[in-house]
Amino acid sequence: MSTGARALEVDRAAYLASAPLKPGDRVRFVSPSGPGTAESLERAIGYYRDWGLDVVAGEHVLAPHPRARYLAGPDDARRQDLVDAWCDPDTDAVVCLRGGYGAMRLLDGIDWAHMRRSALRRDGRPKLLTGSSDVTALHEAFRVHLDVPTLFCPMPGNDVFRDAPSVRDDVRRWLFEPWGGRSIVGPRAEVLAAGAAAGRFTGGNLSLLAMALGSPEAAEVPDGILFLEDIDEDVYRLDGFLLQLLRVGRLRGASGIVLGSWHKCAEPDAVRALMQEYLGGLGVPVLWEQGFGHDPEALSVPLNVDGVLDAGESGARLTVGGAT
Repeated sequence: MSTGARALEVDRAAYLASAPLKPGDRVRFVSPSGPGTAESLERAIGYYRDWGLDVVAGEHVLAPHPRARYLAGPDDARRQDLVDAWCDPDTDAVVCLRGGYGAMRLLDGIDWAHMRRSALRRDGRPKLLTGSSDVTALHEAFRVHLDVPTLFCPMPGNDVFRDAPSVRDDVRRWLFEPWGGRSIVGPRAEVLAAGAAAGRFTGGNLSLLAMALGSPEAAEVPDGILFLEDIDEDVYRLDGFLLQLLRVGRLRGASGIVLGSWHKCAEPDAVRALMQEYLGGLGVPVLWEQGFGHDPEALSVPLNVDGVLDAGESGARLTVGGAT
């Protein structure tokens, strides 16, 4: 990060005491990964406009890629939409429409010093990035290069946003209510390893974190509470991803670990046994099936903010804010 980029002070805790958005704020929709459809874009815009927000869609969100149908347009176009959205002085939040694959392809071409200079809204608080799944690559990059809080949440262009009113309600609350003191333990959560931890929330999709190893964003191992989830991966692949994180110190550097959903992976008992093998002996609290990720009723979780994990025999408490 350049000296000019460091000169801008960003308050990571800004949304603990104040809601990220209010009616009338501007959100910019981008597609940094896979393609959506005109129908899903129209539906997504409708949700956010119904919440009273000013919605602007990126110029290239529906542009086809000349070769790869799995990408929402050429890298340069997707990157330009992301940069334009973030650097618009009237932007309050940048919303990723969906995941898939492709966000990591954008990172090396971004002028992060320029993005850092544009990281504050007109009210002086940081802009907000939202999204999940493949957007893990952006969450990690925004943490490292911009040090802003972000929201790992279901995306409005996906079917889950259409099919689950509880998901839409949860995302709306994260956008329009302060984060501090919020409990984020899902109904199926269990304690895999007991203990207490406090620190910064980091992580996201396990395979994306493993894919990033060796990159500038993974050069330093963050401490704090590590969140992990994934979808459609067999046990042997999850094993390999965990082994990669273990060898580079990402697992041992965590003060606590929160496991989300493992939707369409192997049998839950097999995944749980694997997690117990890798994480149970680290000497830190581990929470199983907290509920974030690709679950049909997925919860949202904030990243690059502080929080507390308290896992004991009587259950678990996972709270945003309160870390020292």
